[in-house]
Amino acid sequence: MALMYGKEKDADYEIDNASHPGFCSFFAKLPPKSPETGTIRLFDRNEYYSVHGPDALYVATHVYRTNTVIKYLGPGGRGGLPSVTLSSNNAKTFLRDALTAKQLKVEIWVPEAGQGKRATKFRLDKEASPGNLQAVEDMLFVNSDITSAPIVMSIKIASAAGISGLPAKAKTKTVGIAFADTSVRELGVADFPDNDLFSNTETLIIQLGVKEAIIPTGTASGTTDRDHELKKLKDVLERCGVVITERKPSEFNSKSIQDDLVQLLNASSIPSSSSAVDAVKTIPQLSLPVAPSALAALICYLSLLSDPSNRGAFTIRTHDLTQYMRLDASALRALNLIDGPGTVGSNKNTTLFGLLNKCKTAQGSRLLGSWLKQPLVNLHAIRKRQNLVEIFVEDANARRTLQDECLKMMPDMNRICKRFQRSIASLEDVVRVYQAILKLEGLISTLEGIDTTQEYKDLIEEQYLVKLREFDNNLAKYAEMVQQTLDLDELQNHRFVIKPEYDEKLQELAEKLKEARDGLDDEHRKAGRDLDLELDKKLHLENSPTYGYCFRVSKNDWKAVSGSKYIELGTLKNGAYFTTKMLKELSTDYQETTEAYSKTQRELVGHVVQIAATYSPVLEEWNGLLAHLDVITSFAHIAVNAPEAYVKPTVLEKSSGSLVLKDARHPCLEVQDDISFIPNDVEMIKNESEFQIITGPNMGGKSTYIRQVGVIALLAQTGSYVPCSEARLPIFDSVLCRVGAGDSQLRGVSTFMAEMLETASILKSATKDSLVIIDELGRGTSTYDGFGIAWAISEHIASEIHAFCLFATHFHELTALDQQISHVKNLHVVAHVSSSEDARKEREITLLYKVEPGVCDQSFGIHVAELANFPGNVVKLARRKADELEDFNTDSGEDESQFPPEVIEEGTRLVEEVLKAWSSQLSQDGEDVIMADGDLEEDNPEAQLEALKNCFSKYQPRIEANPWVRNLVASLS
Repeated sequence: MALMYGKEKDADYEIDNASHPGFCSFFAKLPPKSPETGTIRLFDRNEYYSVHGPDALYVATHVYRTNTVIKYLGPGGRGGLPSVTLSSNNAKTFLRDALTAKQLKVEIWVPEAGQGKRATKFRLDKEASPGNLQAVEDMLFVNSDITSAPIVMSIKIASAAGISGLPAKAKTKTVGIAFADTSVRELGVADFPDNDLFSNTETLIIQLGVKEAIIPTGTASGTTDRDHELKKLKDVLERCGVVITERKPSEFNSKSIQDDLVQLLNASSIPSSSSAVDAVKTIPQLSLPVAPSALAALICYLSLLSDPSNRGAFTIRTHDLTQYMRLDASALRALNLIDGPGTVGSNKNTTLFGLLNKCKTAQGSRLLGSWLKQPLVNLHAIRKRQNLVEIFVEDANARRTLQDECLKMMPDMNRICKRFQRSIASLEDVVRVYQAILKLEGLISTLEGIDTTQEYKDLIEEQYLVKLREFDNNLAKYAEMVQQTLDLDELQNHRFVIKPEYDEKLQELAEKLKEARDGLDDEHRKAGRDLDLELDKKLHLENSPTYGYCFRVSKNDWKAVSGSKYIELGTLKNGAYFTTKMLKELSTDYQETTEAYSKTQRELVGHVVQIAATYSPVLEEWNGLLAHLDVITSFAHIAVNAPEAYVKPTVLEKSSGSLVLKDARHPCLEVQDDISFIPNDVEMIKNESEFQIITGPNMGGKSTYIRQVGVIALLAQTGSYVPCSEARLPIFDSVLCRVGAGDSQLRGVSTFMAEMLETASILKSATKDSLVIIDELGRGTSTYDGFGIAWAISEHIASEIHAFCLFATHFHELTALDQQISHVKNLHVVAHVSSSEDARKEREITLLYKVEPGVCDQSFGIHVAELANFPGNVVKLARRKADELEDFNTDSGEDESQFPPEVIEEGTRLVEEVLKAWSSQLSQDGEDVIMADGDLEEDNPEAQLEALKNCFSKYQPRIEANPWVRNLVASLS
């Protein structure tokens, strides 16, 4: 939303002083808002809105960017009630931002009946939340379309013991999910087992793009097992940026869900049967063990049955987690899929959605968002999308025609159909659909004219043309109705009216209006001749809001008006108003006829809208097809217009191939200004190099390298072309990431804990068909603990899970894993180090951003500190301390690598000889220091030490003669 700096005119609306005490008293008695909900309360004052208390401070900070707009109601000056006013337009802009970007809830209060401008008492009129925009949709999106679906879900958790027919197992839980997209009137359910980390629930949240979740409230103590589960669930929801709404557990009751569904679902969703009870038995979703309870709570929360237009309008489906690639919240961030909650990138190309969204319609943008969060795992479906994209990559003319001349003119049919069904549509909505229908013929002819192979022609026919021709036939009557009823000539004046010829009564009233208008003009001419005043310059005929049709002259010309037939009406700044008896009668007649004409128009408009509403099923189906075509052409547009053209990837079945990418690039980074992206090859061969460890300098490109592989895999399974010169990859069942975890102090979760939670989820969810991306694991704790954890996780993924894994790290010791596991390979990011006499302190490095086989044993962190313009003395101190740590274990002796091999070999033999002599000495002394199994007895250390000293004395000359042994003894002393 546009930001406002300084005090704006919109903040200058005055709340009537007389209402201050009463309103302050009323506001103080309002029920408190839950601190977790983040709710804004707006008070509608007819011409403007007001916010009060903490909400006023929020609006002052986030909208006006200054506290000077705050006014204080009631006595006590600044001790009064903080208040801020917003104009109607800015209130709507603020609300749209609050609900969609800031993820807040909204309450709109209106004056109680009988309260005027000095209202002191208000009632709650509308409530809205990020997942439930029904109440404010028409208020906030009149001139703009919703580009992301407002999905709200309800969650019910049940243990296996609580589900009939399922065996009770320890720690086993089943999660029942219900979700709704009210913009398209769709309900959905899902039932699945889940682990303690709610990994499957997180996947579903990402796949659906959920904005808000309904969960049952816990107990006050929060000590039960159920409350612990709810806390874990809340952590997952917060990590995914989902607004949480708690409801009474009693609402999660499926007793009445059967009757509710019969009323809500359309006929196509309920097979025909003799009774409602029989019909319900045929709805498979009701046979799920837990989901119906969640669905009951969702229907109650959204108050779906209270809106008559919802009855018989919804569809229902079952969501299967396995039909799409699994993504978690960390993958969403790591792959820059979409903007995070409450953040909007300054450059739309910073996210994958922003980069790919060249869609021309709102419905296309919504579908693109769904596709990116629901990559396919069915090879046939993936290749079908790829082939469609290829058609429009090859035929640029058809793509441009479709985008610029057809799709660009298409409205959001879903929104219009919803307005039809709620009987709030206007003739403008009818006309927008009509104008879209006029483009249908061109859309069909463009698709028919594409020059491609017969196989691809058949594909276009199957995917688009068969349905489009059907829509063209079905909508022909709609177009004919509009042409017969609407005055199309008035559209150029942006007037949407029924033409008089359509209705006999309307025609009669139109003729009567023309006669009245002609009579007014005649009277105007007669008065001009009589008063000798030039028409429209001296003598004006006006339709005054106060007097109706009357004459107006300037104050000077009023002196020329004489005669008893002229009746003075009044004098204002702009002149004198007067009339005649005839003009008064004509004015009354004209006004009455106009009102009758408008009333008849409204009745006819209602009739036309009702007829148009019957076409809703066809329009909604057409809308889905347009969205599909819009996304496909958007993919083609991006593939052709990228800095380097994308390529069609070869996608193989699961577990049947390796991942090979030539000249792979990160699609978002390569389009940034002033960046010349350096591509890299990626080769991950199953059972040979499926686990890759990447080392190298800070800022060298390790993170970009591993993330771009994830992005390319996701794009390929979405059906898009990919930023490579050649690509071959298998279908992955999931992309799981551990990249840059942040802390959440409000929830008591440290950075390291967040990192461990994400990694635990990966270990529980990953399979041999997963792609795992891990960046700098173990940095949030001590070096030794971090390395131990990183090694254990790496070894487990490589040896137990056998997933494709890219592991970027600064633990250079981790590269030794390739000695234990054959399919672990080491890569490093290349950096050129300049030669220098003092290489450690004076060298300069140049980052080449190329990835090659092998290990890089340094991180060059201090060099990056120099690039960040650290003070020189800080950099020097850093170098000194790093050198001290590096030499910590070698200060007591000489560097072992400086000794000749023969000296080390001789010293090794000498040490063995000394130890054998020591063991023999202990036995010869007859002391009871040797156990039966050959081990030294620990109860007599003095005797052991004395024996060792005797041996050293005997061998002292030879020890002193060997520098390697001498160095060893010094390091142990």
